[in-house]
Amino acid sequence: MDRSPNIYAGDAMTLTDTLNYTLTTFRAHRLRLSLMLLATAIGVASVVILTSLGEGARNYVINEFSSMGTNLIIVFPGKAETTGALPPVVGEAPNDLTIEDAMALKRIPGITHIAPINVGSAPIDWRRRERETTIFGSNHALAAIQDIELAEGEFLPDIDPRKTSPVAVIGAKIREELFGTQPALGEWIRIENYRFRVIGVTRSAGTAMGINRDEIVIIPVASAQQLFNTPSLFRILIHTRNRENIEQVRDDTVALITKRHDGEEDVTVITQDAVLNAFDRILGALTMSVAGIASVSLLVAGVLIMNVMLISVSQRRAEIGLLKAVGASSRQILWLFISEAALLSLLGGLIGIALGIGVSELLAQLYPTLPIAPPGWVIGAALGICLGSGILFGVLPAKHAAQLDPVTALARR
Repeated sequence: MDRSPNIYAGDAMTLTDTLNYTLTTFRAHRLRLSLMLLATAIGVASVVILTSLGEGARNYVINEFSSMGTNLIIVFPGKAETTGALPPVVGEAPNDLTIEDAMALKRIPGITHIAPINVGSAPIDWRRRERETTIFGSNHALAAIQDIELAEGEFLPDIDPRKTSPVAVIGAKIREELFGTQPALGEWIRIENYRFRVIGVTRSAGTAMGINRDEIVIIPVASAQQLFNTPSLFRILIHTRNRENIEQVRDDTVALITKRHDGEEDVTVITQDAVLNAFDRILGALTMSVAGIASVSLLVAGVLIMNVMLISVSQRRAEIGLLKAVGASSRQILWLFISEAALLSLLGGLIGIALGIGVSELLAQLYPTLPIAPPGWVIGAALGICLGSGILFGVLPAKHAAQLDPVTALARR
């Protein structure tokens, strides 16, 4: 026995007595203590870090969709049922989704803005500077739907979307790469074989949905269809007046386009909330699964605590025998060892949480686009599972210690 326990035979053991005795034991066996704390801390830290990554991915996807605008309905040509995938992966459509379809939607009550969209890639050049970039064809409503801010000039004019117009709004990076320090407004750029006059430059907005908004060129939708030689739209964005009428507008949109397409329901109409909820469920389940897998390491740490404590009981037989010889009851011995396992798990859990939060903050610094941070519930859950695991696996060594016969234990000293 390395140190004398500070308990008194025959007296009721207080919480202070238990704590003093456990801390004395920890100080006497520092290497064993360090190993068990390390195992527990790694398990808890794993849960915190993996959950932080999962939560970061979930928040990233939600933020990306939210950046498209609010109160949004999206119309895709084709039916999702033909592929079984989430939009924009949809099947073939027997009818084109046209600009006239988009214009007809204005008759539906509750709609504030409609933006027909065409997207493609094409080379643009100004004088001898050229690069490949993404071309967005749309109308003036796109600025209001997606909160596009301008650094210079004006957005697309409010004209009949069926008419072409040789005007373009360029992204901040396109402006920098093509024009440098020279003025861009009023200059003519060439996209494929068509010339467009720059009437506006967007303010730097970063990346959304995998598209760098600083590297796009926005032109009228009819001009984009002419440029890409396509009669069909890529999608239609619909902005509703408020959140409450989204479902009604969605149903009216499906009914109107079905009627225009000779009774053929050949479009997929989704709401932004539906997409967000779908991704939220998928990524939430993924986060819980990862946290569950990481929690297995806590059970492994609990088994390690049990094994080490069983060895400890074997090495401390004389100490346990002496405690019983001076009057400590089996119940008090049981309480001492369970308290030791619980305190050990609690300390390891707190260290693991601090380690997990620290690593999560480091990852957030390294990957600033991902909002990596542990959700509040995971701190309590990881600490609770760790504590429960430690107490559960500490019962067997504690019962083994409590059942030792003091005479036999002291005789083998």
